[in-house]
Amino acid sequence: MAKNLIVFYSRADENYVNGMIKHLDIGNTEVAAGIIEKFIDADVFKIEQMQAYDKDYNTCIAQAQEDQRRDARPELKAYPDSIDGYETIYLGFPNYWSTMPMAVFTFLEHFDFSGKTIKPFCTHEGSGMGSSERDIRRLCPNAKVEKGLAIRGGSVKQADKEIERWL
Repeated sequence: MAKNLIVFYSRADENYVNGMIKHLDIGNTEVAAGIIEKFIDADVFKIEQMQAYDKDYNTCIAQAQEDQRRDARPELKAYPDSIDGYETIYLGFPNYWSTMPMAVFTFLEHFDFSGKTIKPFCTHEGSGMGSSERDIRRLCPNAKVEKGLAIRGGSVKQADKEIERWL
């Protein structure tokens, strides 16, 4: 088992990219996770909700905002068996209204991150990391949460050098 784990939540289908709605076969955060995997030895885990948001962008937005408003913890399809052997967790997600999607909250509350280093990265279209680093610290008080990397979703496929510097 690698000492690093890349965990990410990503959305394919309709997304807001560079000021317009576009269909993505692979979500921007998943692209970023793949770039990270090229540079480090890591296991990879994709966070997936049991009940996925709609493929239509506007419907998805309404569903995700409602989950955030309710402080929901969507049920996940699966979890890694354990995170005990990992020292560093690279945690990726799109920025949803200044923080992480609620499914990432579900994931973080499932495990004890004591003694782990969490390196967050997010994709966004102008809002950066928002309050996500603070939220991770609140959810994982005994972990070391390092400065995150905010990657503009519309340019993630050209972010290799930016990601390599951050790593």
